[in-house]
Amino acid sequence: MRSLLARLTALAILALPGAALAQAPITVVVNFVAGGPSDLMGRLLAPELSAALGTQVVIKNSAGAAGGIGAAEVARARPDGTTLLLSPIGAMAIQPHFRADLPYRPADFAPICQVADTPVVVMSAPGSPLRSLAEVISRAREANGSFNFASTGPGSLPHIATVALARAAGVPMTHIPYRGNAEAVTSLLRGDVSIFADQPGTLRANNLQAVALLAERRTPEFPNTPTAREQGVDLVYSIWSGLFAPAGTPPEFLARVEAACQRALQAPAVIEGFQRLATPIVFRNQQDFATFWAAELEKFRGIVQAAGIRPGD
Repeated sequence: MRSLLARLTALAILALPGAALAQAPITVVVNFVAGGPSDLMGRLLAPELSAALGTQVVIKNSAGAAGGIGAAEVARARPDGTTLLLSPIGAMAIQPHFRADLPYRPADFAPICQVADTPVVVMSAPGSPLRSLAEVISRAREANGSFNFASTGPGSLPHIATVALARAAGVPMTHIPYRGNAEAVTSLLRGDVSIFADQPGTLRANNLQAVALLAERRTPEFPNTPTAREQGVDLVYSIWSGLFAPAGTPPEFLARVEAACQRALQAPAVIEGFQRLATPIVFRNQQDFATFWAAELEKFRGIVQAAGIRPGD
C-alpha cells in the first residue's frame, strides 16, 4: 500500500508545472547534531543548492540512533521534492545489516549524489600519552576491559572501525556510544573515553591528537600522521556522505538536484569550507552513486556478519 501511495503521489507531482516544484522550499535533514561534520557540510552546501535550484534550502538536524532517526524521518516523508537527507555512511550502509528493528530499508530512498569521502582518523585528547597505536594497544591490554572508546552511535562507522581495531589487535575495549560528534569529543576531553575514531575535521576543530589514519596512505592534510598499516594494523575505513530523497520522488526533480549538487561542490565557498573541515570533495552522480552505495551495502553486510558485531559491542 505504501509503495502504491508513493507512486500515485509521484505521478501527481509530475503533473505540476516545473515552476511550482522549483519554488517549494526544501528541507535537508542532517541526521546528526548541529556543529558536527555532517551538519557543517550541510550548512556549506545549503546556500549553493538554494542558488542552483532557485528555492530556499534549509537544514534540519534530526539526530539519534547513529543517524537512524533522521534517515527514518526522510524515509517516511512524502516524495514531493520538499525533503532530502544528507547522511554519512553509517545509517545508509551499515545500519541495515546491524539492527533487526531498523524502521527503514535501503529501498525507501533514491540516491542523488555523493558529496564527500574522508579517511577515518583515530584520535586522543590533547596531552594524552596515547600518540600511537602501539600505545593504545598496550594501554587497552593493561586496562583489561576498562579501556573506553567513543562512537557516534551503535552501528556508526566510528563504532565499526574501532571494534575492528580492537579485534585486529586482540585487546578488549569498551564501547561508549553518543548521539553525535560533539558529545563524543566532550567525553574524550573529560577523560571518560580514551580514543575516538572520526572524520579528520573533528580532530582539527578540537585540537585533538592524531593517533593513526585508517587510510591506504598518508594524506596531504595530515602528512605526519602514519596510517594504521604503517603501525602494523591492516585497517582501512572512510566516511562518505551523500544526498538522498524518499523513494518515489520524481526523476526530473532528482536530476535537477543532482545537477545542483555538482554545481554546489564547485563553488569556491564550498571548496574552501570543505578544506577547512579536512574533508575531500568526492562527487558521484545518481547512477554512479547508486552503484557505489549498492557495493557498500554488500561490503558492510559481509563485515558486520563476519565479525559478528552487535549493538552491545
